[in-house]
Amino acid sequence: MIRFLKSLVLLPIAALVILLAVANRAPVPLSFDPFNAEAPVFSVNLPLYAILFGAVALGIVVGGVFTWLGQGKTRANVRYHRREATRYEREASRLRAYAPDSETQGGAYTVPNTGRTALPAPR
Repeated sequence: MIRFLKSLVLLPIAALVILLAVANRAPVPLSFDPFNAEAPVFSVNLPLYAILFGAVALGIVVGGVFTWLGQGKTRANVRYHRREATRYEREASRLRAYAPDSETQGGAYTVPNTGRTALPAPR
């Protein structure tokens, strides 16, 4: 179902992109010299669709980089919590080695000097 919906959306977009490329294949000057319009120093002739696709690709890359940089604090927080969870798991497994065997005592053990029984810690 998801595959069908994805193709339902992507096929018209692909058709529009192909139509844009075919309709705008004539070369246009792309100038990076704002001071000399008649004879620019930095100028290149490219098809208009290549300029548009390049601008979109550059926008995707720049947006991805800034999003990745903006999520740095979240990634650091996740790393910290993952280390803490690993540390707690190691500590719990180390403490399980000292826990009384629940099978031999029926799942409970006697608390010293009180005569009461206590349930084992959940696993």
